[in-house]
Amino acid sequence: MSEGTKKKMAIIASKGTLDMAYPPLILASTAAAMDVEVQIFFTLYGVDIINKKKNHSLKVAPIANPAMPSPIPFPNIVGMLPGMTSMATVMMKSMIKKINWPTIPELLDACKEMDVKLIACTPTLEMTGVKKEDLVDGAVVAGAAEFLNFALDANINLFI
Repeated sequence: MSEGTKKKMAIIASKGTLDMAYPPLILASTAAAMDVEVQIFFTLYGVDIINKKKNHSLKVAPIANPAMPSPIPFPNIVGMLPGMTSMATVMMKSMIKKINWPTIPELLDACKEMDVKLIACTPTLEMTGVKKEDLVDGAVVAGAAEFLNFALDANINLFI
C-alpha cells in the first residue's frame, strides 16, 4: 500500500440482537474516527440494525449465549423460560446505560456523520419484505458484488 492511501475496513453484520449490534457499529465509528474508510454490509438478521422500525427495540437472546451472566449454571435451560428474553434485554440495557454507551440509533447517526457506508443486502430485503423506506436515512441497498468490490481491497475484513 502506497503512502497516503487510505486504509479500508469491511464489516459484515449478520446478527440483529442488541448485543450483536454494538460491535460492528463501535468498530466502524472508531475506525472512521481514525480516518479509515468503512463499509458495513447488513445481511440476514443484521438488517434489523438499520431498520428504523426495529433498531430502537432490539432484544438480547439468552438461549445459546453461554457467556451471558446467570445466577445459576444452566443458562440455556433458563433462557427457554417465558420472559427470559425480556429480562436479558432489560439487564443489557441497564448495563449499557450504566457505562453511558450511546443507543443503536445514536451509534448509527455517528457512523453516518463519519461517512461509514451502510449497505443493506438486496436479497435479504427481498426475502424479508423490508423496504428501502424502512431503513435509516443514508443506507443504500446493494448486493454482495458491490460490497465485495470494496472488501477485496480492504485492509481489515470482519464478520460479526
